[in-house]
Amino acid sequence: MPDEPTPFPDRPDGPDRFYALIPCAGHGSRAGTALPKQYQVLAGARLIDHTLAALLAVPRLAGIGVVVSPEDRVLASPDARVRVWHVGGATRAHSVFNGLLALQGAGARASDWVLVHDAARCLLQPREAQALIDACEDDPVGGLLALPAPDTLKQSGEQDRVAATLDRSRVWQAQTPQMFRLGALWAALQDAQASGFAGITDEASAIERTGAAPKLVRGSAQNFKVTYPEDFALAEALLATRRRDTLLPHSP
Repeated sequence: MPDEPTPFPDRPDGPDRFYALIPCAGHGSRAGTALPKQYQVLAGARLIDHTLAALLAVPRLAGIGVVVSPEDRVLASPDARVRVWHVGGATRAHSVFNGLLALQGAGARASDWVLVHDAARCLLQPREAQALIDACEDDPVGGLLALPAPDTLKQSGEQDRVAATLDRSRVWQAQTPQMFRLGALWAALQDAQASGFAGITDEASAIERTGAAPKLVRGSAQNFKVTYPEDFALAEALLATRRRDTLLPHSP
């Protein structure tokens, strides 16, 4: 591993802790930007800075690990609770797998909880991450933020024609953070490593392969993943609105 993880403050006899892990090694090719999208500036700060600020405002997080590509020297640790590890892999799942190893090297235990969050979900609110912790900390599996599908869903067939209309009453759109025990998530990803993490599109899908059923915790429509060029304008408008709302005086 290129980096020797700097340990987080340790309490060996304390209760299970909560960590956040941010895979941040992608190049954002769908965003159509010159820089990786996590370093694009929105509402006066980089996208990754907004993401970190939201997680740093969650009181129960003992630390945050950010996984960047080995050649990335842009991001430095902005806070004593943040570690930057240059261990990003070829895929998101590979980056998370390497990040979990770094977390263990920094003192996290197998029984500790890890909240994996997309760097590009910069509109996460701290209360949403806290709601996930509150809903899952006593759960035997863990869970994820998600939204019930609001639209009619179509399954495509040949030549992009509708083959079927799906029952949306049981369909949810997965978001992040996704929260699982470090040991359980690492074992699930290790089992998928031999196949190159085929079919692992998020942490919940890795856990599902073990036969476990993650808990769905309702999130927010604003916690979308900034992916395409039009997403940047929407994210910037929402961030600017939030900033303006915090500066406005509130009525008694």
